[in-house]
Order: sequence, then structure tokens, then C-alpha cells
Amino acid sequence: MRILHILDHSIPLHSGYTFRTAAILREQRALGWETFHLTSPKHTAPGPDEEDVDGLHFYRTRWQPSGLAKLPVVRELALMRATAARLDELVRRLAPDVLHAHSPALNALPALRVGRAHGLPVVYEVRAFWEDAAVDHGTSTEWGLRYRLTRALETYALQRVDHVTTICEGLRSDIVARGVPAAKVTVIPNAVDVAAFRFGGEPDARLERELGLDGTAVVGFIGSFYAYEGLDLLVAALPAVLAKRPDVRLLLVGGGPEEPRLRALVAARGLEDKVVFAGRVPHGEVQRYYSVVDVFAYPRRSMRLTELVTPLKPLEAMAQGQLLVASDVGGHKELIRDGETGILFKADDAAALAGALLRMLGERDRWARIRNEGRRFVEDERNWRRSVGRYRAIYGSLAGQGA
Repeated sequence: MRILHILDHSIPLHSGYTFRTAAILREQRALGWETFHLTSPKHTAPGPDEEDVDGLHFYRTRWQPSGLAKLPVVRELALMRATAARLDELVRRLAPDVLHAHSPALNALPALRVGRAHGLPVVYEVRAFWEDAAVDHGTSTEWGLRYRLTRALETYALQRVDHVTTICEGLRSDIVARGVPAAKVTVIPNAVDVAAFRFGGEPDARLERELGLDGTAVVGFIGSFYAYEGLDLLVAALPAVLAKRPDVRLLLVGGGPEEPRLRALVAARGLEDKVVFAGRVPHGEVQRYYSVVDVFAYPRRSMRLTELVTPLKPLEAMAQGQLLVASDVGGHKELIRDGETGILFKADDAAALAGALLRMLGERDRWARIRNEGRRFVEDERNWRRSVGRYRAIYGSLAGQGA
């Protein structure tokens, strides 16, 4: 089986998107399939037209907008033409059995065009809806003109590809509601490489000292600082937590568009000595930062994006036997069993978040059981081998081969 993946961007860029992609590709190769990987012009990391990254070979699409191509809509059309041209070249060269496009529709539509021209089936993997992500990034308003146009483009692609895969039940339900037959939609859930995460390791004492966290109870977040993550809510909840647990410190690892606002909120509340901004850290160092956190907080705000989409970070935390507190948005409720593998609190409620953190910090006698249940969940239900195995029937049926 030869599968040509069409991607928005990839490693060496770091994001949940690129990490999921790399995990899928490696596991598909472990199953004995040949995989090829094309990124769109939106992959902005410098590099050659072809390159090897962490054992995976990527083909890049070179394109530089100029003139009218810099304008909205015209830009997207030109970007898709560039992707389609590069994809057509690779199809002729590599002779794949299946084209597998990944979000957004800017990848699915070129795959449809080239796939139809060469008689190849097209799978489209939806990881989030482009229109909902644009709302959080501030480039669109919910149900505004651009939102509706983008949604229509996604729906057009979904209704025409040969099969749709997606990462969770929330997205699957929305896709089916757009008129896509349920039999054509398969959930390939987010997962983790359990072997890559050490369970129950000791805190990195040196890092604790470097960050000024030794002797404290650490509430942490590791990831990108986007508005939908609700980190402002975490800062707002901190004074109530400190009133009862003055030994608590907040560790924020990562960066993103919300960082300046978060720093301003911390300063306005006089919490500079209670909050540590660690900045972005190399991927190979992340394990050290996980080790010094007592309770992870995932306070995602309630919106279409978070109600429909499951994140990856809580699974990584559970794989390491970490304790976690999360808002009760739909994406979290698919992953976390309240009171068993973590604690859920009412979304968008700082007081509820503070209460959940205090409850978790105060119930040390339950920590071992919660840690073990979380690890068992990812081992049994959310490992990449089991998740990627779901592609067998899809690819085999579309390519006219046995799975």
C-alpha cells in the first residue's frame, strides 16, 4: 500500500498538528505501508524542496505570493493551484494507491482535483474546522461572511471525498450533520506513544531550583498560548487558590499570541512572584518540565472549537501519570472521566477552576489511583498502534486491496 499524504505543515515545526502527523506516519510505516509526504506552501520553515526530518522524507511546495495573489480569496486560490501542481507532479512520479489530505480544505480540494484526474481515491482527515480556528485567531467572526464561505468550502470537500477521517466523536457528529453518510466517516482518535513517556518519574530537582519551584506545589500548563486555552482564567483563579494554599506556584511553559496579555494580567494582579513564564523549550527538554508539575490545568473556554475538538496534551499528561484538572468542554469530556482520570470543572468559571485545583491538591490519598487510571486509559484505548490500525479497512477498501 502506497499512501501520499498532503499536509498543511510538518516537522521540524512544532505543533499538535505536526506531532500527530509524525506519529501517524511512523505507525503506518510500522504496519508495512509506504508513505510519502507533501506539505503545502503554508509550511514556512526554511529548507530545500525535499528534506529528511527525524527519519521522514518530505516534499515541499514552493510558492511566493505576489501582486493580486496577496489578496484574500485570490491568495487561497493561488495557494491551492500551487499545491495541486506539486501534487500532480508527485503522483506521476510516485504512483500512490491513495491520496490522504489533512486539514484544512485548502489541502482536500487540490487532492480531489488531482485524484480525479488520475483515478485515485481521496481520504480527507479533519482535525479541526478551519472556520472555527479562524474565529479564535481573530481573522473571522462566528457566522460572519468569511466564516460561512469557509464553512461552505469545507462542506463541499467533505461531501465529495471518498472517505472522511476525524479525530473525535464531536467532529464526527458535525460532519455527519453536513450531509456526509455516517458510514463514510471514521474516527482515528488522538493517541500517544506510551513507551515514549516515563510513568511516575521523580521531579527534576535541578530544574526545580533553576525555576525557583523547590518546596512549592506546582500547577502547570505546557502548550501554545491561544485565547481558547483559557489561560487568563487560570491567572484569575490563582488568588483564590493562594488564599488557601500560599505554597502554590503557576508554571506556564510555551508561548503564543496571548503571552503579552497574560504577562499584563499577572502584573496587574501583583502575581509576578507566583507565576513562572518558562518560555518555549526544545521538544527534547519537555519531559523535564512535565516532571516538576504537581497538577496540570487545561482551562479551555467553551466555544465550537473546544466543544468539538479533543486536544493531545491531556493524553500526554495521563501517559506520564500526571494529575490534571480540565474544563468540561466536549473535547475534554471525551478524554477525561471526572473523578477517575482527572477532575472536570465548569468551563469559563474561575471560581470553579480554583475549587477544582484546591480539591485535587488536597486529596493526596487519591493521587495514586487517579494516576494509575489515567495511564491505563492511554495504554488500553489511546495508543497509536490501536488508533492507526483503523486505517486498514479504509485504505484497503478504497484501493481495492485487502487490508
